[in-house]
Amino acid sequence: MRSSLLSIVSLLSAWAIPVIVVFIPLYAAYRKVPVYESFVDGAKDGFDTAVKIIPHLVGMLVAISVFRASGAMELILGAVRPLMDRLGVPSEVLPLAILRPITGAGSLAFTADLMKQFGPDSMIGRIASTVQGSTDTTLYVLTVYFGAVGIRKASYALKVGLFSDLVGFVASIVVCYLVFSH
Repeated sequence: MRSSLLSIVSLLSAWAIPVIVVFIPLYAAYRKVPVYESFVDGAKDGFDTAVKIIPHLVGMLVAISVFRASGAMELILGAVRPLMDRLGVPSEVLPLAILRPITGAGSLAFTADLMKQFGPDSMIGRIASTVQGSTDTTLYVLTVYFGAVGIRKASYALKVGLFSDLVGFVASIVVCYLVFSH
C-alpha cells in the first residue's frame, strides 16, 4: 500500500510541471490567444509592478532583520518547544513554522541546512521539504501583492494566511509520519 502510494506520488510529481507547461500554451493557441504577445505584455506589466513594490520590499526586509536581531524568534521557539517535544514533533523543524511565512529565501536556506545536517531522506528532511511546499510566504505575499495593487486593509487576509500556514505546517508533519513512518 505504502509503496504504491509513493509510486503514484512520484509519477504525479514527475509529470505535473511538464504537462502544465505544455498544456497552457496549447490551450491558449486553441482559444486563439496570441501567446507570445500576451507573454510580452505581461512582462511589461511585471516590470512596472516591480518598480512600484520596491518600497514595500524594503520595509519587509527591515522588519525581518529586526525580528531576527531582536531575539523574538528564539523567544517564541523556546516557548513552543516543550509542547512540540511532547507531541513528538522534531524541534529542528520548528523554526520553519516561523520563518516560512516571513521569508522564502530564509526558510529555503534553513531547509537546505537541515538537509545537509540530517539528509533529505530523514524524517526531518522530509518534514522540512513538505513544509516548504505546503506553506507560503504570507507576509511577503501580503506586502508585495497587496502593496502593488494599493490594498491597505489586509487584516483578514493576514489572519487567514497565517492560519493556512499553521494548518500546512501541522498537515506536513502528520502526512510525513503517515507516509514515511516504517
